[in-house]
Amino acid sequence: MSAAKIDFNDRLLSLGLARVAEQAALASASLVGRGDEKAADQAAVNAMREQLNLLDIEGVVVIGEGERDEAPMLYIGEEVGTGNGPGVDIALDPLEGTTLTAKDMPNALTVIAMGPRGSMLHAPDVYMDKLAVGPGFPEGVVNLDMSPRERVEALANAKGCEPADITVCILERPRHEAMIAEVRATGASIRLITDGDVAGVMHCAESEVTGIDMYMGQGGAPEGVLAAAALKCMGGQIFGRLLFRNDDERGRAAKAGITDLDRVYARDEMVTADVIFAATGVTGGSLLPRIKREPGWVETTTLLMRSKTGSVRRMSYRTPMWSHT
Repeated sequence: MSAAKIDFNDRLLSLGLARVAEQAALASASLVGRGDEKAADQAAVNAMREQLNLLDIEGVVVIGEGERDEAPMLYIGEEVGTGNGPGVDIALDPLEGTTLTAKDMPNALTVIAMGPRGSMLHAPDVYMDKLAVGPGFPEGVVNLDMSPRERVEALANAKGCEPADITVCILERPRHEAMIAEVRATGASIRLITDGDVAGVMHCAESEVTGIDMYMGQGGAPEGVLAAAALKCMGGQIFGRLLFRNDDERGRAAKAGITDLDRVYARDEMVTADVIFAATGVTGGSLLPRIKREPGWVETTTLLMRSKTGSVRRMSYRTPMWSHT
Protein backbone atom coordinates (compact mmCIF):
# COMPACT_ATOMS: atom_id res chain seq x y z
CA MET A 1 0.00 0.00 0.00
CA SER A 2 1.41 3.43 -0.91
CA ALA A 3 1.89 6.03 1.78
CA ALA A 4 -0.68 8.30 0.13
CA LYS A 5 -3.41 5.74 0.90
CA ILE A 6 -2.50 5.26 4.54
CA ASP A 7 -4.42 7.52 6.90
CA PHE A 8 -2.60 9.82 9.28
CA ASN A 9 -3.54 8.17 12.58
CA ASP A 10 -2.58 10.87 15.04
CA ARG A 11 -3.60 8.78 18.03
CA LEU A 12 -1.26 5.90 17.22
CA LEU A 13 1.62 8.18 16.22
CA SER A 14 1.41 10.53 19.20
CA LEU A 15 3.27 8.37 21.71
CA GLY A 16 6.01 7.73 19.18
CA LEU A 17 6.37 11.47 18.69
CA ALA A 18 6.63 12.00 22.45
CA ARG A 19 9.47 9.50 22.49
CA VAL A 20 11.29 11.46 19.77
CA ALA A 21 11.14 14.65 21.87
CA GLU A 22 12.17 12.76 25.03
CA GLN A 23 15.21 11.16 23.49
CA ALA A 24 16.45 14.45 22.06
CA ALA A 25 16.15 16.03 25.50
CA LEU A 26 17.93 13.12 27.19
CA ALA A 27 20.77 13.33 24.69
CA SER A 28 21.37 16.99 25.54
CA ALA A 29 20.95 16.55 29.31
CA SER A 30 24.63 16.07 30.10
CA LEU A 31 25.46 19.28 28.19
CA VAL A 32 23.20 21.63 30.16
CA GLY A 33 25.30 24.48 31.56
CA ARG A 34 28.51 23.28 29.88
CA GLY A 35 28.85 26.31 27.60
CA ASP A 36 28.94 24.35 24.33
CA GLU A 37 25.91 25.25 22.18
CA LYS A 38 27.02 23.24 19.14
CA ALA A 39 27.62 20.03 21.08
CA ALA A 40 24.24 20.28 22.83
CA ASP A 41 22.43 20.92 19.55
CA GLN A 42 24.26 18.11 17.73
CA ALA A 43 23.44 15.61 20.47
CA ALA A 44 19.75 16.50 20.23
CA VAL A 45 19.79 16.37 16.42
CA ASN A 46 21.40 12.92 16.36
CA ALA A 47 18.93 11.47 18.88
CA MET A 48 15.89 13.02 17.23
CA ARG A 49 16.86 11.72 13.78
CA GLU A 50 17.58 8.25 15.11
CA GLN A 51 14.18 8.05 16.80
CA LEU A 52 12.29 9.45 13.81
CA ASN A 53 13.79 6.76 11.60
CA LEU A 54 12.24 4.11 13.86
CA LEU A 55 8.70 5.39 13.25
CA ASP A 56 6.47 3.79 10.64
CA ILE A 57 6.01 6.94 8.60
CA GLU A 58 7.02 8.30 5.22
CA GLY A 59 8.11 11.63 6.66
CA VAL A 60 9.51 14.77 5.11
CA VAL A 61 11.16 17.47 7.21
CA VAL A 62 9.51 20.77 6.18
CA ILE A 63 10.81 22.83 9.10
CA GLY A 64 14.25 21.68 10.17
CA GLU A 65 17.86 22.56 10.84
CA GLY A 66 18.27 24.55 7.63
CA GLU A 67 18.77 24.05 3.90
CA ARG A 68 20.43 20.85 2.76
CA ASP A 69 23.77 22.57 2.11
CA GLU A 70 23.74 24.08 5.62
CA ALA A 71 22.65 21.09 7.71
CA PRO A 72 23.93 17.53 7.34
CA MET A 73 20.97 16.08 9.28
CA LEU A 74 17.29 16.94 9.67
CA TYR A 75 17.63 19.42 6.82
CA ILE A 76 14.59 20.76 4.99
CA GLY A 77 13.40 18.11 2.56
CA GLU A 78 15.10 15.19 4.30
CA GLU A 79 13.07 11.98 4.28
CA VAL A 80 12.73 10.21 7.64
CA GLY A 81 10.96 7.15 8.98
CA THR A 82 10.81 3.56 7.85
CA GLY A 83 8.78 4.43 4.75
CA ASN A 84 6.08 1.99 5.89
CA GLY A 85 3.32 4.34 6.89
CA PRO A 86 1.47 7.55 6.12
CA GLY A 87 3.06 10.46 4.33
CA VAL A 88 3.63 13.19 6.90
CA ASP A 89 5.06 16.68 7.23
CA ILE A 90 7.43 17.19 10.16
CA ALA A 91 8.40 20.48 11.76
CA LEU A 92 11.09 20.29 14.40
CA ASP A 93 13.64 22.09 16.48
CA PRO A 94 15.78 19.43 18.17
CA LEU A 95 16.90 21.96 20.77
CA GLU A 96 14.97 25.21 20.89
CA GLY A 97 17.28 27.37 22.94
CA THR A 98 20.82 26.10 22.38
CA THR A 99 22.19 29.18 24.17
CA LEU A 100 19.70 28.65 27.00
CA THR A 101 20.94 25.07 27.32
CA ALA A 102 24.62 26.03 27.25
CA LYS A 103 24.03 28.67 29.94
CA ASP A 104 21.45 26.64 31.93
CA MET A 105 18.81 29.35 31.50
CA PRO A 106 15.03 28.67 31.56
CA ASN A 107 12.76 27.42 28.77
CA ALA A 108 15.03 25.33 26.54
CA LEU A 109 12.85 22.65 24.92
CA THR A 110 13.01 19.90 22.34
CA VAL A 111 10.12 20.50 19.95
CA ILE A 112 8.48 18.51 17.16
CA ALA A 113 5.17 18.59 15.30
CA MET A 114 3.71 16.19 12.76
CA GLY A 115 0.77 16.44 10.37
CA PRO A 116 -0.48 14.91 7.12
CA ARG A 117 1.60 15.55 4.00
CA GLY A 118 1.07 19.10 2.75
CA SER A 119 -0.34 20.42 6.03
CA MET A 120 2.42 22.83 7.08
CA LEU A 121 3.72 26.03 5.56
CA HIS A 122 7.18 25.49 4.10
CA ALA A 123 8.54 28.63 5.74
CA PRO A 124 11.96 29.68 4.45
CA ASP A 125 14.70 30.42 6.96
CA VAL A 126 14.00 34.15 7.18
CA TYR A 127 12.52 36.43 9.81
CA MET A 128 8.81 36.57 10.52
CA ASP A 129 6.88 39.35 12.24
CA LYS A 130 4.72 37.47 14.79
CA LEU A 131 1.78 38.30 17.01
CA ALA A 132 0.05 35.77 19.27
CA VAL A 133 -2.62 35.63 21.97
CA GLY A 134 -4.18 32.76 23.84
CA PRO A 135 -7.63 31.18 23.48
CA GLY A 136 -10.98 32.74 24.35
CA PHE A 137 -10.81 35.95 22.30
CA PRO A 138 -12.73 36.97 19.17
CA GLU A 139 -10.88 36.18 15.94
CA GLY A 140 -8.67 39.09 14.98
CA VAL A 141 -8.89 40.84 18.34
CA VAL A 142 -5.35 41.98 17.56
CA ASN A 143 -3.61 42.09 14.19
CA LEU A 144 -0.22 42.85 12.64
CA ASP A 145 -1.41 46.16 11.15
CA MET A 146 -2.04 47.57 14.64
CA SER A 147 0.68 49.48 16.44
CA PRO A 148 2.04 47.86 19.62
CA ARG A 149 -0.01 50.35 21.67
CA GLU A 150 -3.20 49.49 19.78
CA ARG A 151 -2.60 45.78 20.34
CA VAL A 152 -2.20 46.19 24.09
CA GLU A 153 -5.27 48.40 24.35
CA ALA A 154 -7.41 46.07 22.18
CA LEU A 155 -6.45 43.01 24.22
CA ALA A 156 -7.05 44.83 27.52
CA ASN A 157 -10.49 45.87 26.25
CA ALA A 158 -11.28 42.26 25.24
CA LYS A 159 -10.16 41.01 28.66
CA GLY A 160 -12.07 43.69 30.50
CA CYS A 161 -8.94 44.96 32.23
CA GLU A 162 -6.52 47.86 32.11
CA PRO A 163 -3.42 47.88 29.86
CA ALA A 164 -1.39 47.80 33.07
CA ASP A 165 -2.79 44.31 33.69
CA ILE A 166 -1.40 42.98 30.38
CA THR A 167 1.98 41.22 30.12
CA VAL A 168 3.67 40.95 26.73
CA CYS A 169 6.50 38.56 25.86
CA ILE A 170 9.15 40.00 23.52
CA LEU A 171 12.57 38.76 22.38
CA GLU A 172 15.27 41.03 23.78
CA ARG A 173 16.88 42.34 20.61
CA PRO A 174 18.04 45.82 19.46
CA ARG A 175 15.46 45.67 16.64
CA HIS A 176 12.68 45.63 19.24
CA GLU A 177 13.73 48.70 21.24
CA ALA A 178 11.02 50.99 19.81
CA MET A 179 8.35 48.30 20.26
CA ILE A 180 9.41 47.72 23.87
CA ALA A 181 9.24 51.45 24.61
CA GLU A 182 5.78 51.77 23.04
CA VAL A 183 4.40 48.78 24.96
CA ARG A 184 5.77 50.08 28.24
CA ALA A 185 4.27 53.50 27.55
CA THR A 186 0.81 51.89 27.75
CA GLY A 187 1.52 50.75 31.30
CA ALA A 188 1.77 47.10 30.26
CA SER A 189 4.62 44.96 31.57
CA ILE A 190 7.06 43.02 29.39
CA ARG A 191 8.65 39.62 29.91
CA LEU A 192 11.89 39.85 27.95
CA ILE A 193 13.36 36.56 26.74
CA THR A 194 16.83 36.03 25.31
CA ASP A 195 15.95 33.03 23.09
CA GLY A 196 13.22 30.46 22.54
CA ASP A 197 10.27 32.15 20.92
CA VAL A 198 8.30 28.92 20.35
CA ALA A 199 8.07 28.66 24.12
CA GLY A 200 7.34 32.39 24.23
CA VAL A 201 4.27 31.96 22.03
CA MET A 202 3.14 28.84 23.90
CA HIS A 203 3.15 30.85 27.13
CA CYS A 204 0.19 32.87 25.80
CA ALA A 205 -2.00 29.76 25.68
CA GLU A 206 -1.56 29.14 29.41
CA SER A 207 -1.63 32.72 30.67
CA GLU A 208 -3.08 31.69 34.06
CA VAL A 209 0.07 29.65 34.65
CA THR A 210 2.70 31.73 32.87
CA GLY A 211 1.32 35.23 33.38
CA ILE A 212 1.87 36.13 29.69
CA ASP A 213 -1.06 37.47 27.64
CA MET A 214 0.50 38.26 24.28
CA TYR A 215 3.64 37.65 22.23
CA MET A 216 4.92 40.06 19.60
CA GLY A 217 8.07 40.73 17.62
CA GLN A 218 10.35 39.47 14.88
CA GLY A 219 11.91 36.01 15.05
CA GLY A 220 12.59 33.01 12.87
CA ALA A 221 9.86 32.04 10.41
CA PRO A 222 10.38 28.28 10.97
CA GLU A 223 9.76 28.80 14.69
CA GLY A 224 6.56 30.63 13.75
CA VAL A 225 5.20 27.49 12.07
CA LEU A 226 6.15 25.37 15.09
CA ALA A 227 4.42 27.85 17.38
CA ALA A 228 1.32 27.76 15.15
CA ALA A 229 1.25 23.95 15.47
CA ALA A 230 1.38 24.30 19.26
CA LEU A 231 -1.45 26.84 19.33
CA LYS A 232 -3.54 24.68 16.99
CA CYS A 233 -3.48 22.14 19.82
CA MET A 234 -3.64 24.52 22.81
CA GLY A 235 -5.96 27.13 21.36
CA GLY A 236 -5.14 30.74 20.59
CA GLN A 237 -4.30 32.92 17.62
CA ILE A 238 -1.02 33.63 15.87
CA PHE A 239 -0.36 35.82 12.87
CA GLY A 240 2.85 35.91 10.88
CA ARG A 241 4.25 37.97 8.01
CA LEU A 242 7.54 36.97 6.38
CA LEU A 243 10.27 39.61 6.35
CA PHE A 244 12.97 39.76 3.67
CA ARG A 245 16.25 41.63 3.99
CA ASN A 246 17.75 40.86 0.58
CA ASP A 247 17.32 39.05 -2.73
CA ASP A 248 18.81 35.85 -1.35
CA GLU A 249 16.01 35.64 1.22
CA ARG A 250 13.37 36.44 -1.40
CA GLY A 251 14.89 33.63 -3.46
CA ARG A 252 14.46 31.25 -0.53
CA ALA A 253 10.76 32.15 -0.44
CA ALA A 254 10.39 31.46 -4.16
CA LYS A 255 12.12 28.11 -3.70
CA ALA A 256 9.57 27.28 -0.98
CA GLY A 257 6.72 28.10 -3.36
CA ILE A 258 5.78 31.42 -1.73
CA THR A 259 4.71 34.08 -4.24
CA ASP A 260 2.86 36.66 -2.11
CA LEU A 261 5.70 38.12 -0.05
CA ASP A 262 3.43 40.44 1.97
CA ARG A 263 0.85 37.86 2.98
CA VAL A 264 -0.23 37.66 6.60
CA TYR A 265 -0.63 34.01 7.64
CA ALA A 266 -3.09 33.12 10.37
CA ARG A 267 -2.61 30.00 12.50
CA ASP A 268 -4.74 27.73 10.31
CA GLU A 269 -2.96 28.92 7.17
CA MET A 270 0.43 28.00 8.60
CA VAL A 271 -0.92 24.63 9.78
CA THR A 272 -3.89 23.58 7.65
CA ALA A 273 -4.77 20.15 9.10
CA ASP A 274 -4.87 18.45 12.50
CA VAL A 275 -1.42 17.88 13.96
CA ILE A 276 0.30 16.33 16.93
CA PHE A 277 2.87 18.25 18.92
CA ALA A 278 5.42 17.20 21.52
CA ALA A 279 7.85 19.24 23.61
CA THR A 280 10.18 18.03 26.36
CA GLY A 281 11.68 20.36 28.94
CA VAL A 282 15.47 20.57 29.00
CA THR A 283 16.31 23.43 31.36
CA GLY A 284 12.86 23.91 32.84
CA GLY A 285 10.60 26.95 33.00
CA SER A 286 7.00 27.94 33.42
CA LEU A 287 5.79 25.44 30.79
CA LEU A 288 7.78 22.33 31.67
CA PRO A 289 10.18 21.28 34.44
CA ARG A 290 13.85 20.67 33.72
CA ILE A 291 15.46 17.28 33.18
CA LYS A 292 16.10 15.80 36.60
CA ARG A 293 19.30 13.86 37.15
CA GLU A 294 20.01 11.80 40.24
CA PRO A 295 22.48 8.97 40.86
CA GLY A 296 21.68 6.27 38.32
CA TRP A 297 18.46 7.86 37.00
CA VAL A 298 17.20 10.62 34.73
CA GLU A 299 13.64 11.96 34.41
CA THR A 300 11.96 14.09 31.74
CA THR A 301 8.54 15.71 31.40
CA THR A 302 6.92 15.93 27.98
CA LEU A 303 3.92 17.92 26.79
CA LEU A 304 2.03 15.86 24.19
CA MET A 305 -0.92 17.41 22.37
CA ARG A 306 -3.37 16.48 19.60
CA SER A 307 -5.27 19.25 17.85
CA LYS A 308 -7.97 16.83 16.66
CA THR A 309 -9.18 16.15 20.18
CA GLY A 310 -7.72 19.12 22.04
CA SER A 311 -6.07 16.66 24.40
CA VAL A 312 -3.04 17.74 26.41
CA ARG A 313 -0.90 15.18 28.25
CA ARG A 314 2.00 15.88 30.57
CA MET A 315 4.07 12.74 30.69
CA SER A 316 6.90 11.88 33.07
CA TYR A 317 9.53 9.44 31.88
CA ARG A 318 12.06 8.00 34.33
CA THR A 319 14.83 5.77 33.07
CA PRO A 320 18.20 4.42 34.21
CA MET A 321 21.08 6.65 33.11
CA TRP A 322 22.61 3.85 31.06
CA SER A 323 19.42 3.03 29.15
CA HIS A 324 17.73 5.74 27.08
CA THR A 325 16.01 3.32 24.71
